[in-house]
Amino acid sequence: MTRVQLRRGEEGRIKGGHPWVYRTEIETIYGAFEPGDIVTVEDHRGRFIGRGYINPASMITVRLLIYNRDEEIDKAFWRRRLAAAWNYRQMVLQGAGTDAYRIVFGEADFLPGLIVDKFGPYLVVQTLALGIDRFKDTLVEILDELIQPAGIYERNDVPVRELEGLELRSGFLKGPFDPLVIIQENGLKFYVDLAGGQKTGYFLDQRENRAAIQPFVKGARVLDCFCHTGGFSLHAAHYGAREVLGLDISAEAIAVARRNAVLNGYGDLCFFEVANVFDALRELERQEERYDVVILDPPAFVKARRALQGAIRGYKEINLRAMKILAPGGFLVTCSCSYHMPEDLFLEVIKDAALDAHRRLRLLARRGQAPDHPVLMGYDESRYLKCLLLQVL
Repeated sequence: MTRVQLRRGEEGRIKGGHPWVYRTEIETIYGAFEPGDIVTVEDHRGRFIGRGYINPASMITVRLLIYNRDEEIDKAFWRRRLAAAWNYRQMVLQGAGTDAYRIVFGEADFLPGLIVDKFGPYLVVQTLALGIDRFKDTLVEILDELIQPAGIYERNDVPVRELEGLELRSGFLKGPFDPLVIIQENGLKFYVDLAGGQKTGYFLDQRENRAAIQPFVKGARVLDCFCHTGGFSLHAAHYGAREVLGLDISAEAIAVARRNAVLNGYGDLCFFEVANVFDALRELERQEERYDVVILDPPAFVKARRALQGAIRGYKEINLRAMKILAPGGFLVTCSCSYHMPEDLFLEVIKDAALDAHRRLRLLARRGQAPDHPVLMGYDESRYLKCLLLQVL
C-alpha cells in the first residue's frame, strides 16, 4: 500500500484526533497510487498513524478513515460505520418530535466527506470528497438496506466538489419520487425541496435552537432576519407571538416560507418579504420600528480565514441595527454558522455592537448545533454553529 510520510513535527495535530493531512505536512509519498486510493499515513520515522483516501488535487491531501493497522476497509467496514451513525441518531433523538435529521455528519461520524440527511421517508446523500465518492454505490446500497427509505436523492451539486476535481450532479439514486416533501419538527410542518433547496433542502442544525425561543416570544412582535423558509418564524408563531415578519433575499425561499405559514395555519400571523436584510434593518431603524424579539440567522459570512475581517464588519452591522430596533428589555437571538468565526470572537463582536448601539446585554444562553451534528473532539471544524440568546437593555 502507498505510504504517505509526514514531515518531522507534523503528526501532533493528527494524533490528537484531527482527520486531515494537508499537502504542506507531507514529506514523501512512497509508491504509486490513483487519486481516491486508500493510503497509509506514517510519521517522519515511519510509524503507523492511520489510513485514509488521498487526493493530490486537494489541499486536504489525505482524509483519515481508520487508526487501527489491522482494520480492513471493505463492505463490512462501511456497514459498521453507517450502522453506528444510524444507531446514534436513534438514541439521541428519542422523543425529539421530528422525522428529519442528519444521519451522517462526515468526519464527526468517521466518514470523511459524507453527508446523509433524512427528510421523512427519504434520504439525501452528498459525497464531497473524491475518496468517499468512489464508494458511493456501496454506501447507497448499505443505506437502503439499513434504513429502507422510500427514496434516495443525490445533492452533489455543491461547488466544494470542484475543489476535489469532481463533477457537479444531482438526481435520484432510488426513485423517482416527488422531491417536495413535508417534514415534522417541534409540532410544526415544513415543505422541503430536496432537489432545489439550499444545502440538502433544510437547515436541520437549528432544530433545538428554534425550540429554545419559546419562553421569549409569547405575545411578542418578532422580526426574523435571513428567515430562509420560515423555520424560526413559524416557531415564534407556534409559541404565541402576536406578529411575525420574516425577511430573506431569496424570492424562492420566501415563497416556500409563505406556503409553510399557510400549511400550519399561521398565514394571517406570519408575513414574509423579499429584502436585503442590511438595507431593511437600516430602514426599520429610520422608521423607528420596535420589536420585542429579533432573530439573526445569516448564511456563513466567512467561508475562508482571509475573509474574517469583512465578516466581522457584517456581523457587527446587523447586530448593532437589530439592537437599535429592539424595545427595552427585548430579546436578540443571534447566530453564526461560520467555523472561522470562533465563539469568543463572535461574543466580542456582539459586545462591540452593543457598545456602539448604547445598549447593555444579558447573556441568557450560549447554544450550538443539534446533537445529530455531533462535535468530534480534536476536529474543531465540526463545531461551527453559534447561537446566542441575549436580552438587550
